[in-house]
Amino acid sequence: MTSYSLATLARRAADLGDPLPCSDNTQLWFSDQPADLELAKACCEACPLRRSCLAGAVERGEPCGVWGGEIFEKGRIVAFKRPRGHPGRQARAS
Repeated sequence: MTSYSLATLARRAADLGDPLPCSDNTQLWFSDQPADLELAKACCEACPLRRSCLAGAVERGEPCGVWGGEIFEKGRIVAFKRPRGHPGRQARAS
């Protein structure tokens, strides 16, 4: 796998000329709100750097945020982020 540092991604983004979706509202990609993270994932879909962004995030073990259209939590990709608060009844029963 090719290593993609944040500096490399920034240079590639600058070469594209158009602003990337994550360059406008960076807080959206690191929100605690599950709905915000789903919106960020959707914004990543058309990004030309999506694959390299994801590859770099996996390699770096990003601790949190949306990278390459995936949600990272504690260095791992998760399908969705759970809202803050108490776990559901099924989770407590286990």
